[in-house]
Amino acid sequence: QVQVAESGGGLVQPGGSLRLSCAASGVIYGFDDMGWYRQAPGKQRELVASITRGGTPTYADSAKGRFVISRDNAKSTVTLQMNSLTPEDTAVYYCHARHESGVTWGQGTRVTVSS
Repeated sequence: QVQVAESGGGLVQPGGSLRLSCAASGVIYGFDDMGWYRQAPGKQRELVASITRGGTPTYADSAKGRFVISRDNAKSTVTLQMNSLTPEDTAVYYCHARHESGVTWGQGTRVTVSS
C-alpha cells in the first residue's frame, strides 16, 4: 500500500520561513514526480512545486525565487523550503507522489502566515 505523509506545517509570521517534509513508501521502484500542491479556503488546489525523479524542479510563479524543492530518492522524501512567506501562502499543503500505479496524496499539512 502506497503511503504519503507530510510534516512541518504551522503558524509563521509574514517574512518567515517554514520547511515542509514528505515521506512516501510502498513501491518497489521508487517514485516518479513528487511535489506539493496547496489549497487555500475557497480556492482550487494549485501546484506549488514539483520535482522529477532526476531532480528537475518546476515552480508555480508564486513560488519562484522564494521556495526551493528537493528530494532524496533513496529515502523517497521530498522537501519544500519556503522563505519570505506572506499571508497569501496560507493554505493546506498536500504532498503528491506519482508511481507506477498512479498518484497518491498525503492528508495535508496546514500553513498559516499571520502576525
